[in-house]
Amino acid sequence: MNYLLGTDIGTSGTKTILTDTDGNLIAQDIQEYDVLTPKPLWAEQWPDVWLDAAKASIKNTVQKSGIPAEKIRAIAISGLYGGSGIPLDENMEPVRPCMIWMDRRAEEETKFVLDHIGEEKLREITHNGADPYYGYTKILWMKKHEPENWKKTKLFLPPNDYVIYKLTGEIAIDYSSAGNIGGIFDMNNRTWSKEMMDAMGIPHSMMPEKIVESTDVVGGLTREAADELDLSEGMPVIASGIDCGAANIGLGVFESGIYAAAIGTSMCAALISDKPVKGKDLIVWPYLYDAKRLSYYFAGGATAGAIVKWFRQTMCQFEIETEKAGGKNAYDVLNEQAANIPVGSDGLIVLPYFMGERSPIWDSDAKGTIVGLSLAHTKAHIYRAFLEAVAFSLRDAMEATGDNLGEYILLAGGVTKSKLWRQIFADVTGYPVVCPVHDVEANMGDVMLAGIGTGLLTYEDVKKWQVLDEKIMSNKQNHEKYNAYYNVYKSVYHHLKDDMKTLTKLSHS
Repeated sequence: MNYLLGTDIGTSGTKTILTDTDGNLIAQDIQEYDVLTPKPLWAEQWPDVWLDAAKASIKNTVQKSGIPAEKIRAIAISGLYGGSGIPLDENMEPVRPCMIWMDRRAEEETKFVLDHIGEEKLREITHNGADPYYGYTKILWMKKHEPENWKKTKLFLPPNDYVIYKLTGEIAIDYSSAGNIGGIFDMNNRTWSKEMMDAMGIPHSMMPEKIVESTDVVGGLTREAADELDLSEGMPVIASGIDCGAANIGLGVFESGIYAAAIGTSMCAALISDKPVKGKDLIVWPYLYDAKRLSYYFAGGATAGAIVKWFRQTMCQFEIETEKAGGKNAYDVLNEQAANIPVGSDGLIVLPYFMGERSPIWDSDAKGTIVGLSLAHTKAHIYRAFLEAVAFSLRDAMEATGDNLGEYILLAGGVTKSKLWRQIFADVTGYPVVCPVHDVEANMGDVMLAGIGTGLLTYEDVKKWQVLDEKIMSNKQNHEKYNAYYNVYKSVYHHLKDDMKTLTKLSHS
């Protein structure tokens, strides 16, 4: 039997799994870390945090498995959307922390692009718009505000491609990571846009010359890396790509017309299509399978699981301390309590915009908001309202994508651990929900890509893997109630968005 590794570098942790070539999970390990937020709406990470976590999770997984190195045949490495990418100097050392997808600082640069290039021209070439979310606006921010760092920077690499470089010595970027940078990638021709890069003053040499498919072998493990990880020198390292796309691969999405939502720290809700999607303000990049034909059209919340984690850490010290003392998991306790709260949390609406919001509203000034509080509400009410808020955000993303979403939603990520939350998603959207059996979706996608890239597996092989659980059906009565609450959710933002902008100005004065 042969074995494969899949590593996913996430926003709050890096996870590695090892499976056999029948898709059976043998071992796994996760290493957690935090995001740096030095100013409001800033979010960045030093790449060595990712590298150290990746190495630790890989080595620990290998050791836990007890599988000999020679039987572990390949690894694929996916990663979070690294925004600007890691700015590297001539020695391939980081110049500054990487401005990740969550960072919203590049407002002036966004306006510059719209004023000097125009959204119509931008979308014609890149199929994407202008917003601080995109990597190219973050790159322009660095050029303007950190000229010394700009002078030192010779290359930008996404997180997973940086780790692959450190393990193999080879420089490349996968199509999904390149496309997700936005405004400098030509989606029509699947390559860098010289026209856009010249217009923005971004040297072509700052982007990796080699663009690869997610199944391509970028290189083999160096002797140093192999010794450090207890693996074989020369073991193939496969490109993979953006983690939410890898999650879709892990869910078995290899065809056009399937809608899937990967919900972790943030939410990426996407339709995979081989035809243009006439959605509103969607983010578009090449998919991880058949990247020159299929595209990933997504909307999604900047904060999803992140707001529930924030609630737990900020409001639930008793539950956390009880868990540490050997009691129930804090999330399990909260879910049990919230299950007894009625649909709509007795009149509470939460807007999950804790770091501004990307598609479909594209508003850096959007704020996290709780509306409807009374003295009768409890912690359980507020917690349930947070769960419902993320489900409302998914429904908003689905409506932005348009029609032809299929008969059900594929739902992946940490949210799938909660039976209550899965049901809330089904009830709010009105669609049946299907989840993976194991919480390893991006990693499972990496394993599939590693197997396909080395010829140990075919697409037909991985399609047979039993990775999905039973459908969770929508409760029609609950869905009707949620329709009314969803209308309020939408109207609350529109009524408050001007006040949110004012709050941003006041906080900066």
